[in-house]
Amino acid sequence: MGTSRNVERRTILRAAGASAAALGLAATAGCGGDSGSGSGTVTIRYSWWGAEERAKRINQTISLFEKKYPKIKVKTDFQTYQSFWEKFQTQAAGGNPPDVFQNAVGFLRKYDKRGILLDLKSQVDAGNLSLDHFRAGVTEVGEVDGKQLGVPVGSNTMALVIDKKVFEKAGVDPRSGWTWDEYFKALKTIHDKTKVPGDTGYFSIMYLYDLYLRQNGKAFFTKDGLGFDKADLTEWWQDGYNRIKAGIVTDPKVVQQDMPKSSLSAGHGASEFTWDNFTVRYSAEGSSTYGLAPIPTMDGKHTGQYLASLMLSASAHTAHPKEAAQFIDFMVHDPEVGKIMGYDRGILAGTEQYAAFKPADSVSKEIARYEDDTAKSGVLGTITPHPSGADTVEAAFLRLGGDLGQGKTKVADAVKQFFTESEAAFQA
Repeated sequence: MGTSRNVERRTILRAAGASAAALGLAATAGCGGDSGSGSGTVTIRYSWWGAEERAKRINQTISLFEKKYPKIKVKTDFQTYQSFWEKFQTQAAGGNPPDVFQNAVGFLRKYDKRGILLDLKSQVDAGNLSLDHFRAGVTEVGEVDGKQLGVPVGSNTMALVIDKKVFEKAGVDPRSGWTWDEYFKALKTIHDKTKVPGDTGYFSIMYLYDLYLRQNGKAFFTKDGLGFDKADLTEWWQDGYNRIKAGIVTDPKVVQQDMPKSSLSAGHGASEFTWDNFTVRYSAEGSSTYGLAPIPTMDGKHTGQYLASLMLSASAHTAHPKEAAQFIDFMVHDPEVGKIMGYDRGILAGTEQYAAFKPADSVSKEIARYEDDTAKSGVLGTITPHPSGADTVEAAFLRLGGDLGQGKTKVADAVKQFFTESEAAFQA
């Protein structure tokens, strides 16, 4: 967790990288860690992506960790989403990745294939890390081929964020189990009655298309490649393009102009599919009232949803696997860490942290309620496997979907280009 829209993560986090110095964050250096100056103290490096608020919270949690483990010092580094992975790619290629780092499902096979990720089961067996006391199903997100390559810090699921005032004005009441036909009819009703496009661009969101495919017995990814064919994607993208032309989906050019704000919070769309924990951005950016609505279905029940998560991984190159595991264990289980982090990285994955944090604001309460209701409904499945190269494929899906929406390319050409780029990414 992971990937929502890549562009959304990039735009939200764009300002973060320049603030590292002001926050007193040290740049990463050296390989693995070091042993201090003969005092028995070791230093581990910890890197993540995120904005300034996340950095401030994480630094508070590191202070707690260093008080509990005075012989372990933590050297930190954070970047924007895109910059993080560009830097990590360079570090990994040089055999110098951080000891511990934030990770997401789309990168597990890619870096496991390159021998970068530590199988944390060895540290579980050694008693340095516990996989107990997690919310049901979340630890499975970090499992690949029998190896535990990541441990979740927070979980989320895809949701539909709506502008409640626009929906009410149009007389549209989203209900659990509504179908895609009903959703698209609602978009037209919203546009006809309010002159606001009903959606900001569903067709370019890889994770939403994954849910749609899962509802139809397929999936976006298999273990080794794509789980759908060109005819499937042609239908999905052509329908999206037609709805742009009909005015019921926001023109991608407007979406581009609205950045870094979302077109939903800018008032140029009435709904947007995204990860549920991203809901906080709309209240911060916009002036309306926003809420979470159910994912449309094919059959009135199965949404295709699953829990995704941000997670912590450790480097197979670390000189301090025990200390890295102790750090991860503290960060995913300590109740005080949960209170500090809140839902910054999704709904807290560990049950002890989940119980410790009591959301006070209405947005966090609604996010928690949405995930609880989704879990109780029994629709959650297992996350689709992500092959090596999934991150590149996601970026291509987003870019090409945007290009065809703006009329820069035809649907047939975009589909052909997507499959060509995907094949190259899987073979890289």
